[in-house]
Amino acid sequence: MKYSIFSLARAAFSGHKTWQRTWRDASPKGHYDVVIIGGGGHGLATAWFLAGEYGIRNVAVLEKGWIGSGNAGRNTTIIRSNYGLPGNTGFYELSMKLWERMEQDLNYNTMVSQRGVINLYHSDAQRDAYARRGNTMRINGIDAELLDLAAVKKMMPFLNFDNARFPVQGGLLQRRGGTARHDAVVWGYAHAASALGVDIIQNCEVTGFSRDANGKVTGVETSRGKIGAGKVAMAVAGSSSRVAAMAG
Repeated sequence: MKYSIFSLARAAFSGHKTWQRTWRDASPKGHYDVVIIGGGGHGLATAWFLAGEYGIRNVAVLEKGWIGSGNAGRNTTIIRSNYGLPGNTGFYELSMKLWERMEQDLNYNTMVSQRGVINLYHSDAQRDAYARRGNTMRINGIDAELLDLAAVKKMMPFLNFDNARFPVQGGLLQRRGGTARHDAVVWGYAHAASALGVDIIQNCEVTGFSRDANGKVTGVETSRGKIGAGKVAMAVAGSSSRVAAMAG
């Protein structure tokens, strides 16, 4: 279903009895063009981009538990692009721009809140390092502000400025940074991918890989049977080495 002010109004007038499932809880088919192992943020985002950007919609996402039950549900929820290394600056700024339009792209409230991210500094050396980082950000078109102690006190008067083990001297602020609700991000990608025809299959643990006579991977073996695949992708975070070992 597509969410809008009108769908919210219809649900309200019906006593919230007309809501449909956010995504289809699919059963596995015999074969897919692409099978993605791992139903977290990376796996579901990959499925959504394949379906939406490249038109590859015969896709399955396999999750051994429930979607978002792994690494996606265990993080700081912080979104930011306040990096200083050349390889990181552009990468994370592109990511930041994707966060900023995510709710419109997915048609889902992922609770993105650009409340700002501030890194405190506690010494002159740390201040100088943050000044260099902030300058690098600004040269690359990324917002950054170096705050002195008075500015930090005005912004966050609740901090311990009097008896802290590492006294606060100032901070580096990125106002566009903030937080996103990790569960909502997973559900949002699942909602959008499912709407494009992607099968999201929960409680389906991969236990091995199928191969042809030449050793090419042709599918996966799961707790719910064998599933053929033209391509298999892994997005299993901390289980990567274990799942990769099955592939040899």
